[in-house]
Amino acid sequence: MSATLQVTAFGLALLSTLFLLLATCTDCWMVNADDSLEVSHKCRGLWRECVTNMQDGVRTCDQYDSILADHPVKIVVTRTLMITADLLAGLALAMLVLGLDCITFLKEDPHIKLKMCYGAGGILGAGSILGLIGSVWYAVDVYVERAMLVSHNIFLGVHYDFGWSCWLGMAGSTGCFVASVLLTCCLC
Repeated sequence: MSATLQVTAFGLALLSTLFLLLATCTDCWMVNADDSLEVSHKCRGLWRECVTNMQDGVRTCDQYDSILADHPVKIVVTRTLMITADLLAGLALAMLVLGLDCITFLKEDPHIKLKMCYGAGGILGAGSILGLIGSVWYAVDVYVERAMLVSHNIFLGVHYDFGWSCWLGMAGSTGCFVASVLLTCCLC
């Protein structure tokens, strides 16, 4: 039972960590809302903004000036939280690999391997909370920005909704949290 639970938690943690990494690196955190008159599809991410021409499929991207330049708070906070979540999830994944019963590392001392699994679960839980805070922070900020424009009857030609990168960050964080719960609460 323990080995099956460990392997299940490892698979979930691996998939969720990949989701977190993809969410951090991709550029569709905000997408323009669908409008039949639009001839381009705009995506804004943490690192750049891209526009895809719907007629010929040509995609152009503009990198943000610098990592250290003045950026909106939602980008800086989300970058920081997502990068920290990625690092913690990667560390937890490495610890979990070493703590699995099917790995021969420290085979003679199962108590230490169990502590490594618990530690990996704790670190994975911390990373999942940071990733979830970053993703939800960004989504709420996009929603509030849009609601403010609508409430003041301001139309700038395009309005944004949160995109698939934001959803991927939320899914990866949730998966890491479930893997953390499996490792810390169910692994007795």
